[in-house]
Amino acid sequence: MSKSARKILVTSALPYANGPIHLGHLVEYLQTDIWARFQRMRGHDCIYVCADDAHGTPIMLRAQSEGIEPEALIARIGADHQADFADFLIQFDNYHSTHSPENRHFAETIYTRNRDAGHVTRRTITQAFDPEKSMFLPDRFIKGTCPKCGAQDQYGDSCEVCGATYSPTDLKDARSVISGATPVPKDSEHIFFKLGDFKDMLKGWLVADKTPEQHTDTRHTAVQPEIARKLNEWFEAGLQDWDISRDAPYFGFEIPDAPGKYFYVWLDAPIGYMASFRNYCDRNDIDFDSYWAADSKAELYHFIGKDIAYFHTLFWPAMLHGAGFRTPSAVFCHGFLTVNGQKMSKSRGTFIKARSYLDQLDPEYLRYYFAAKLGPGIDDIDLNLEDFQARVNADLVGKVVNIASRCAGFINKRFDGRLSDTLNDDSLFRNFIAEKEAIADRYEHREFGQAMRAISALADRANQYIDDKKPWVLAKNEDTLPEVQDICTVGLNLFRVLLAYLKPVLPAMATSGEEFLAAGPLDWINLSTPLTAHTIADFKPLMQRVDPDKVQAMIDASKDNLEPTATPTGPLVDDPLADEIEFPDFAKVDLRIAKIVKADHVEGADKLLQLTLDIGGETRNVFAGIKSAYSPEDLEGRLTVMVANLKPRKMRFGMSEGMVLAAGPGGKDLFILNPDDGAQPGMRVK
Repeated sequence: MSKSARKILVTSALPYANGPIHLGHLVEYLQTDIWARFQRMRGHDCIYVCADDAHGTPIMLRAQSEGIEPEALIARIGADHQADFADFLIQFDNYHSTHSPENRHFAETIYTRNRDAGHVTRRTITQAFDPEKSMFLPDRFIKGTCPKCGAQDQYGDSCEVCGATYSPTDLKDARSVISGATPVPKDSEHIFFKLGDFKDMLKGWLVADKTPEQHTDTRHTAVQPEIARKLNEWFEAGLQDWDISRDAPYFGFEIPDAPGKYFYVWLDAPIGYMASFRNYCDRNDIDFDSYWAADSKAELYHFIGKDIAYFHTLFWPAMLHGAGFRTPSAVFCHGFLTVNGQKMSKSRGTFIKARSYLDQLDPEYLRYYFAAKLGPGIDDIDLNLEDFQARVNADLVGKVVNIASRCAGFINKRFDGRLSDTLNDDSLFRNFIAEKEAIADRYEHREFGQAMRAISALADRANQYIDDKKPWVLAKNEDTLPEVQDICTVGLNLFRVLLAYLKPVLPAMATSGEEFLAAGPLDWINLSTPLTAHTIADFKPLMQRVDPDKVQAMIDASKDNLEPTATPTGPLVDDPLADEIEFPDFAKVDLRIAKIVKADHVEGADKLLQLTLDIGGETRNVFAGIKSAYSPEDLEGRLTVMVANLKPRKMRFGMSEGMVLAAGPGGKDLFILNPDDGAQPGMRVK
């Protein structure tokens, strides 16, 4: 490791040891793996650790239902998780479990240090209790009728029909999901972490160790702008004490000074990052404190889904600080995955398992497709299976691999595998090398989609070079054979640069390419020296085109999971008094204030404008038929109202992720709905 090399510890959120890995999970692990592999290619000391999140009521109950001990369940699930990750080429330096001695040690250490510093308190609360199972019920283990809209079979904390949130005690006709019994209220003393003690510390953490110029540069903030806005909302609402204990029976660690009380799973889950790293340190003679001490100069990054930002950007840094440990350098959040425009939901089973994919398709197809979609923000990404096939076939097989296959045949057959002694078109090669730092910068800042587009553009230039030189024509004449060798030597050097740029995304293809080029591992540092007077190995196909039959086989294996949910239909007539709907149907419509941050004409569309809408921490792409009344420049910066929970719809021009509300007879007399100036993006319209 050079003197300028960075010391980096990176983690992904811990998968719950209660079910299989699905493609939605893989957005995060692939994003993290690509970033970590890139850092290693740059010569940095980057360690990537993870673990199974192995505690909690669901795991306890599932083990009971299977007639096994929880330890047996988490061991089995953990083995399945690691097999899926390995087959997707995710390169953890260590994979552990929160049900481990290391995690118990750090959970107790963090708890007792915060307790002794006065950041822990106790008080009695009333909870729902299952009299048949003799256990307190988590909110998600209670169902009943929504007190707001009357929808049946709703969970104890929120309604999936109208979106209302409430206390389990407000639920009508409540029942225990476990036994079916009616829950009864029961008092219990619980232990709370006083999050409010850390308000100023958390505000400082957001800009710690940053220059004044960097405070407004989103590349140097501890969280993304969308998450920072949400944090400010939480600060303004007031930080509440956090319940960190659960009553027996519970599968987890018993709290040292509270017999019969257990650490809530969300307390010891992020501590699993420390535990996994400590396990790695103990086996590799690494100084744990040099990464986790309060004065550590190492970098610590967490990659997580935006749905768990609350725990990772409030409780986690506060707990660490209160216990005398360092806080994260940054927490990187990502959005959710949809498949063909459908939301994925574990509760509804609408997901494709990682293993269902692996049974049919090359994992590097998905690695590339996700990379091409991922950016530094928290926008959701869609796995459109038609686009998936087209993009992989065009970008990887049709462009990148095509360069090697076009040139290698001539070199192997006509020149015994030997490249020219010099590079006759040094300028084109240098142009490719000149893009190295720009592409590295995009990788560094998680702008993977931009990196893939830049690499694809270079591949186009390489193919154009070969097309212009026409080595297949020159090869027909013995006098021009030296030119063929020179052209193909340039082409293979351009391919080598592209393969190096893609190596964090496509490690297996890069390994096969390295064997073919026979010049050692590709890295970022020594890439500038071209291969000349060098003998390559015989070329073997590096990647096959996506087989549509294999994609269909994956769909068939997941058919029950991919069925779209039924949507209400009605008569498409002009009668304003068409069939009436019930209030619960209307209550499903989620109207949100949206800010139009960008508006564009849609090429080939007479009536549509393409709008980018900010709905408070999330952006949506919407096609709106309002071109007759508005020009794009008139719309940017304005507020409007949109239907935020409308099922995404694939149109000829792209995916539309909502609907802007407008009224009027049509033509120029068409008016988008404008809320008051005091409204903020993301607010619900009621």
